[in-house]
Amino acid sequence: MNSGGSSATVEVEHLTKIYRVHKRPPGLAAAMKSLLRRRYEEVRAVDDLSLSIAPGERVGFLGPNGAGKTTTLKVLSGLLHPTAGKVRVAGHVPQERQAAFLKRITLVMGQKQQLLWDLPPSETFALNRAVYDIPRVQFEETLEELTRLLEIGEVVGKPTRQLSLGERMKCELAAALLHRPEVLFLDEPTIGLDVSMQLTVREFVRRYNERFGATVMLTSHYMDDVAALCPRVVVIDQGKLRYDGGLAELVRTRRPEKRAVVGFERPVVRAELEESLGGMGRVVEHSDGKAVIQVRQSDLKAALAMVLARFPVADLTVEDPPLEEVMRELFAGEKPR
Repeated sequence: MNSGGSSATVEVEHLTKIYRVHKRPPGLAAAMKSLLRRRYEEVRAVDDLSLSIAPGERVGFLGPNGAGKTTTLKVLSGLLHPTAGKVRVAGHVPQERQAAFLKRITLVMGQKQQLLWDLPPSETFALNRAVYDIPRVQFEETLEELTRLLEIGEVVGKPTRQLSLGERMKCELAAALLHRPEVLFLDEPTIGLDVSMQLTVREFVRRYNERFGATVMLTSHYMDDVAALCPRVVVIDQGKLRYDGGLAELVRTRRPEKRAVVGFERPVVRAELEESLGGMGRVVEHSDGKAVIQVRQSDLKAALAMVLARFPVADLTVEDPPLEEVMRELFAGEKPR
């Protein structure tokens, strides 16, 4: 808890981060002039962002490339200083980088690594034990648990360069969590991993959150990560807050219709299927034996009843629209239907 009396683990008030970027026209003459007189322009990576995250929450932090997500996480972890605004994490001011603060947080970036390339992960684990001054008994207990949950017992003794991407990512997670941080900033932790390994990482993050009550802030371009882990999402675009609330509510607001995936016992003509809907929905995908029908939620029962009465249905599944489509519409500024 922070000294200000708030119960939030992460508090961000009007955070702004501005970079000064050197700008010059192309060409040799312009390059020579820039040696004497450099021109800069300001880029607002984060623009007046405010949010609050309670202990134990799992929050998806979403936005298109260049939205300011990684910059925000670096400010929250103390790697960058804010240009303006106030930030507190676990009761600390991140930019002060106090030892007590660093022991309570971790930042895992899928495109960066802390493992020593020519040495086995076990050497990095030992180094982190010394850096974080972890008591040996606690270290061995935590390492045993992480090794079991991540199934890395057979790889921690191999040189990092010999490990697959999935094995390295699991060892990165273990190294980042040995000190049992209570706040996890995860920046694309499953990037480049196959579907099976993504599932493994997601399940591990969920277990860690439940086991230790840790607060998790996750960025990912894989919407399955977000849907599986994060009941709440914070969406930013061009550094500005676009949405902060429940994931299910966001989907219902942006795309109130449902999708019915229908499998047929025999080929069905698309025009006949469209006609059977009576204007209550539309066919968005079609093949001889399968169709995806988009229907307003209020008309779902009636539309499906007409389809079932007219066609030989072998299989039927009702689901929400893909989260990728919801996010694309939100970034494009489209209004809810």
